[in-house]
Amino acid sequence: MKLFTTTITLFLAIITLGFTSCKSANNQDLEDGLYAEIKTTKGTMLAKLFYKQVPVTVANFVGLAEGTHPKLADSLQGKPYYNDIIFHRVMDKFMIQTGDQTGTGRGNPGFRFMSELDPNLKHDKPGMLSMANSGGLNTNGSQFFITEVPYPSLDAFDASGNLKPCDQPRVSCHAVFGELVKGLEVQDSISNVAVSKDRATLNKPLEDIKITEINIIRKGSDAKAFDAAKVFNEKEAGLPARHEKLKEEQLEKQKERAKKAAESFKEANKDLGEFYESPTGIVMVTTEKGSGVQPNSADKVMVNCAGYLDNGKLFYTTYKELAQKEGIYNEVADERGFYAPFPSVYNQSATLVPGFKEALLRMKVGEKAKVFIPSHLGYGSRPNGPIPANSNLIFDIEIVKIADK
Repeated sequence: MKLFTTTITLFLAIITLGFTSCKSANNQDLEDGLYAEIKTTKGTMLAKLFYKQVPVTVANFVGLAEGTHPKLADSLQGKPYYNDIIFHRVMDKFMIQTGDQTGTGRGNPGFRFMSELDPNLKHDKPGMLSMANSGGLNTNGSQFFITEVPYPSLDAFDASGNLKPCDQPRVSCHAVFGELVKGLEVQDSISNVAVSKDRATLNKPLEDIKITEINIIRKGSDAKAFDAAKVFNEKEAGLPARHEKLKEEQLEKQKERAKKAAESFKEANKDLGEFYESPTGIVMVTTEKGSGVQPNSADKVMVNCAGYLDNGKLFYTTYKELAQKEGIYNEVADERGFYAPFPSVYNQSATLVPGFKEALLRMKVGEKAKVFIPSHLGYGSRPNGPIPANSNLIFDIEIVKIADK
């Protein structure tokens, strides 16, 4: 009996050692950091989590994965949130999405939190983990996706590094929080499955693919010290201030770029006359003096103009011949009478971009001016037709006459 017991004990010790050694062997090549082992019915993926760059987002993910999230309902505490959840949205050459316990794409964990954005974390390669949202800055929950290919349009920052207006409708901004370091072939195999073409269940796999479990792996003292519940509780409230700081930093960068562009504008037009430089940032030079008649705030004036990007590309004009010369003539616009002076009230209620309005209200009848408008006084951080986001503009403006009353 003693021999039998000893044999069993030794056998169990060997088995335990085997499992420990196997786990160690699987992870011994990992550098220090925080990782998520994502086991699915298609295989296992291993993701490195960017807990230093976006601690709140990682704390959210880890807390859900381990069932320790402070905002989870009591009935969900202690239960790994992601276990047995399906990939409900799969799009080949794009991404695979999961994290919704309802399996519909409309569910959430019972709370929302603000996007935590970092300009250095991008959707620039396969295998990037990123938060799914329903639009805007404050709709992150439990859903996340993994990219199959680079997809920069999902970034919160444009190609020039400018922060997009993420708080505005239909602007795509997603918070990257991790990257696959193993298992890209698993991501690919999931993205290749047959999916529904039915509108109600569009892109849902015809056969369920599940996350069986997510294990959080901590290597190194920093990762082991990362307390997801504590981090979320302490730092989540600071996300709005973090975003405001990002916006302020972006505005300062734009102003600095605009300042350099304004200097280039002055150098290129130094022979045209004396410059007026506004404290707001516009620079204008009168290219033709007018009759001296000064409109009053009750007047409407008729205005001609030509608008250029600061690289010299024409994007709009009321001058038909110029439009034809520059290749932007539009026959429909001509038929509708758009190649003619347009009316504008001569006061602050004018529906013009701020820089154009400021310049116009300094002009007299018959006067022509060339005006540099920095991006924040133009169309700002959102693209507008042929005008890219954060574009400095140059306008030729003419007040033709006071409109007939």
